[in-house]
Amino acid sequence: MIPQPPPKVITRHRDGRIHAYVVGAGVYGTLEPAAVFQPRDGDEVVASVVRQDLERVVYTTLNGVVCLTRAGDLMWALDFEPHSDVRHGHRPGCALSQDGRTVWVYRPDAMAGRGGGDQWVVHDADSGVVVARLELETVGHGAFHHVHPVDGSIYLDIGEGQDGSVILRGTGGADSEPEFVTYPWSDRCLIDLAPSGQQFMTVDHGQADVAFHDHSNGDVLFTLPAEAFGYEPEESFVEWSGGYLTEDTAIVTLGGESHDEEEWFRFHLVDVRTGTLSGEITVEVSDPYELVPLGDGSWLTGGAGGDPVRWSRAPQPFAPPRRINLSPRLAEVMTADTRLPLIPQAPEGPSRP
Repeated sequence: MIPQPPPKVITRHRDGRIHAYVVGAGVYGTLEPAAVFQPRDGDEVVASVVRQDLERVVYTTLNGVVCLTRAGDLMWALDFEPHSDVRHGHRPGCALSQDGRTVWVYRPDAMAGRGGGDQWVVHDADSGVVVARLELETVGHGAFHHVHPVDGSIYLDIGEGQDGSVILRGTGGADSEPEFVTYPWSDRCLIDLAPSGQQFMTVDHGQADVAFHDHSNGDVLFTLPAEAFGYEPEESFVEWSGGYLTEDTAIVTLGGESHDEEEWFRFHLVDVRTGTLSGEITVEVSDPYELVPLGDGSWLTGGAGGDPVRWSRAPQPFAPPRRINLSPRLAEVMTADTRLPLIPQAPEGPSRP
């Protein structure tokens, strides 16, 4: 039996503070923060990650990385040198390793004007001591970290604006020297890892197609261009959003512009076992990036007060059926899978306007 993964901890930044939410089994609707962290005076938080036990937070600013306890005590802090006065175009990112022993920090130093290239730095989570440092050949604006759910390796997707996207993977860290691999593409954006970690999903930087890859070597399992979803390629594109709804089903977002110049987007489902389309799912969101699949059949959207809202394909107590419309094909697939009527969990408040 595959062990149940630990609850996910996500963060949101609001009112100058870092709000941490635990996305565990049975928790649906509008999520309440399980912990709130107060950054140091004067720090403008760019990215953050909270430890599984909610006792520590690590966050980046434009000029450094900081680790605080839940009580607000400083564990460690490191400045990015030299100090940058550039306010826009560079967003440092951070992630915690699966075991919580190392902190991985992406530094877009080139765009920050620090006189050198970008860096990917691994720190000891308790002391901040640098464990490893990789000098990169990128000129990135920012990056997304993805932690592999099984082997603990860290994926990094660096966005270089019009120049494309670079994907790397790092392994090891606490007890051994980290090893780094750069994938041989400059034009694919990493969207999500499968819940089992056996594959991952990318979208062409030019938004022409979506591809699914084997985790062990990055080989492409199958690719679907925009026209495979029934659209004219000149009038549509694949959004850099979506992800794994479940181990076997991925959400792929198609977008475009209508004849009256109104932008549109739709969420399609793909059976990643066969590479075939499985229907559509309609979620009321303000933009294609608000929907965040969680891999267990549930997903997040934004809430009215800034708190995330978690939805599920399985019925929850006292959940009126609203806001989610399923295509007949998807309803057939999901009903066969769950053996239950498809009633989503309604949030406690309205979705983001």
